[in-house]
Amino acid sequence: MGTFTDALKNFFGLRKAVSTELFDDLCDLLVEGDFGANNAYKITEKLQEACRKEKITESGAVRFRLAVLLEEMLTADSEQNHASVEDFPDNTLTVILLLGVNGVGKTSTAAKLGVRYAAVAAHKPILAAADTFRAAAVDQLKIHGERLGLRVVSHQRGGNPAAVIYDAIEASGGKGVIIADTAGRMHTKLALVEELKKIDRVVESKSAGANYLKWLALDATTGRNALAQAETFKEAVAVNGVILTKCDSSAKGGAVFSLAADLKLPVLFVCNGEKYENIAPFDAKKYVEEFVGIR
Repeated sequence: MGTFTDALKNFFGLRKAVSTELFDDLCDLLVEGDFGANNAYKITEKLQEACRKEKITESGAVRFRLAVLLEEMLTADSEQNHASVEDFPDNTLTVILLLGVNGVGKTSTAAKLGVRYAAVAAHKPILAAADTFRAAAVDQLKIHGERLGLRVVSHQRGGNPAAVIYDAIEASGGKGVIIADTAGRMHTKLALVEELKKIDRVVESKSAGANYLKWLALDATTGRNALAQAETFKEAVAVNGVILTKCDSSAKGGAVFSLAADLKLPVLFVCNGEKYENIAPFDAKKYVEEFVGIR
C-alpha cells in the first residue's frame, strides 16, 4: 500500500485547516485508491459530520478520525464472520473450499493454511487437489504436501473436481481439516461457475454437519477488479471470507473496504511473502493504520 499511503500522507501534510474542499479532495483521492465512488462519498460525508460534531479543526486529527471510521467499516460484522477461523473442533470435520481466479496464489495459500492448521489441530490437514484442469496446480500441491508431510488427495488431470473433494472427505474419516484447491479459470465463466456449484452441492451433501467454509483468495494488487471477482464467486457459491495475497506489494488497498461494505465479506487472512509462514490473521486496525499512513 506504499504508493497510495504516501499520497494520503502528503495530502494531509499539505493541508492544515479543515474545510469543505479538504473533504471533497479526500473523496477524490479515496476513489483513486480503489475505494469506490459510492463508499468514498459515504465515508467522507460521515467523516465531515464527525469532525463538525467533535469540533476537529486540524487536518492531522481528521486523518486519525478517518482511521477510526475505516476500522469500524471493516469490523462491523467481525464477530459473526470471523468465527471458527482458527479454532476448529478436533472431533468434527472442517472443509475449506479455496476459491479464486488463476494467478492469485491459491495453491501456495492452501499449503500455508495446511502448515498453520497442522500446528494447532489434532489431525493433520488433508490437501485436496481439486483444480484438475491445470496439471501444474496438482503437481504443485503434491510438492507442497511432500515437503510438509501432508496427505494430498488427487485424481488424474481433467478428472472430476467434485470427486476429488468427495474422496478427501472419505479419507478424513469425518475429522480434521480439508483444504481444497479449486480451478480459477475454464473456457467460459459460466462453465467455471457451474463447476463450482457442483462442488458446493457435493460438499453440502457429503459433509452434512461439518464446518464448511468457502474462502476467496484475492490478489491485493488488483484493486477494483478484486471486487468484481468477489461478486462472481459469492453469487456462485456464497463465499463467506477473503484471503488477501501479495500484500507485500504497493497495492492501493481500498477495495478491501468495498468488500466489507458492499458484499459483507470479511478479510480473514493476509499473505505477504512466499514462505509457508507468510500468512497471518487479518488485523483491521493495523491495515487501516497502514492505509492512512499513521503506522
